[in-house]
Amino acid sequence: MEFILLLIAFVCGFACKFVNLPPLIGYLIAGFILNALGFSSNPTLQTIADLGITVMLFTIGLKLNIKDLIKPEIWFASIAHSTLWISFISLFMFIMGVAGLSYFAELSMFQLALIGFAFSFSSTVCVVKILEESGETRTRHGKVAIGILIMQDIFAVVFLVLATGKVPSIYALALFALIPLAPLLKRFVAEAGHGELLPLCGLVCALGGYHLFELVGVKGDLGALIIGVLLAGNAKSSELAKSLLSFKDLFLIGFFLSIGLTALPNLEMTLIALLLTAVIPVKFVLFFALFTQLRLRARTSYLSSLIMSNYSEFGLIVAAVAVTSNMITDEWLVIIAMSVSFSFVISSILYKQSHEQYQRFKLSLRSFQKHKPLPEDAYPSFKDVDVLVIGMGRVGKGAFTALTKVVGPAVCGMDADEDKVRNLRQTGHNAIVGDGENIDLWENLNVQDVKLVLLALPSIEDSANVTEQLRMVNYNGKIAAIARYEDEVQPLLDKGVDQVFNFFTDAGLGFAEESLAILDEGQITPQPAVSQS
Repeated sequence: MEFILLLIAFVCGFACKFVNLPPLIGYLIAGFILNALGFSSNPTLQTIADLGITVMLFTIGLKLNIKDLIKPEIWFASIAHSTLWISFISLFMFIMGVAGLSYFAELSMFQLALIGFAFSFSSTVCVVKILEESGETRTRHGKVAIGILIMQDIFAVVFLVLATGKVPSIYALALFALIPLAPLLKRFVAEAGHGELLPLCGLVCALGGYHLFELVGVKGDLGALIIGVLLAGNAKSSELAKSLLSFKDLFLIGFFLSIGLTALPNLEMTLIALLLTAVIPVKFVLFFALFTQLRLRARTSYLSSLIMSNYSEFGLIVAAVAVTSNMITDEWLVIIAMSVSFSFVISSILYKQSHEQYQRFKLSLRSFQKHKPLPEDAYPSFKDVDVLVIGMGRVGKGAFTALTKVVGPAVCGMDADEDKVRNLRQTGHNAIVGDGENIDLWENLNVQDVKLVLLALPSIEDSANVTEQLRMVNYNGKIAAIARYEDEVQPLLDKGVDQVFNFFTDAGLGFAEESLAILDEGQITPQPAVSQS
């Protein structure tokens, strides 16, 4: 039986991946197919589903930065948006009930608000995946989106704790002792190394936090999140989160399968899910209005709002708990599941063209932004720069360091990650914060005197977009870019890049040259090349 579950989940997930949709949509479909075939949920599947939620909350905690959450554009926008959206969607569903739609007419005011709450979340899985694939996790709009997601996740965890109706024991006060124990926990993780012991250490911490909180009458999911928060900011926290990524995704398959096994959708449920998906543009408008009123730039507001315009797997978790507590019926869990799936499809399609969309409508969108932006949104500037290196990853930083030795301060590095730029500045290097795909940046940054731009970006799409935008602001200098594979070279040249370096080929060449340089002169005698016929 377990093999059949995995096989159908794999086939459906692979089919969605094949058409560039998140595989978890396939897992939901697999659950419905298995339900139609007569399968039902079982304790093993439910245990796997619970593990997926626990590990997901733990990894969310690992990424939590309190300093980011206390910014008004994060905490105020999160609270205001949730309040406005719950009010809107509850009223919308009430009107649909008055109009005679049976599923809405049967809901009480409490149930309307609860379902609205479930729909108020944006998808952590979908948003993070899209940002990672586009290399925009550390951009301004990426950090705003992730900050909002974390705030929403905290709202969900609070609900999960309250929904259980548990009264914590007096011993729950002892949990505050975990705060001074945080350095010991971080040391424990640091000593786990980089191999297979690291993800095992993460699972022990996540499950340990879960059971510790359960032991004193507090919802275990909150324990997993808190332990993750205590480990956040550690040098190993990012590596630990990445090491658990596959485990989290694998365990969450059980959760999405269990949703599909809850009940089968009928035509009316499907139409209601489509109707609820059709109001997602209101979610976008609310986010955009709040962000611009909080003095975010139009581009940041637009991209953040667009990527957050979907429904969430966390909404499914909230709905599942509500069903277990007899707050709503099984049918609504299925309706929410289908709405989540439909919203993922829309997000995956729309965000692929988000930068082009902004460029097309930028004049109209800019009319909504405030004249005085936030301090961190001020455009950077530089002078006497001959070489600009965009992207301070391993390759970009290596090129930047090598060029600095030759050219000196006439080399400037640029990255969207403020931490990377701050570290470079602290060591006396010339660096600025900037998103290379931001057309507004290039319109406000004078690059006409720059002789060479190096694009050390994670994808050729990013490099192609930056090249196109540089040419649009009449940059006439030279542009060089990196490519990982041979078939990526020509598309970049076609976009206007002057020189493309094959990452693996040129890395091997550099390795050979550096290795030969350590030998004494004359140890190896160069031989003439032998032609092959």
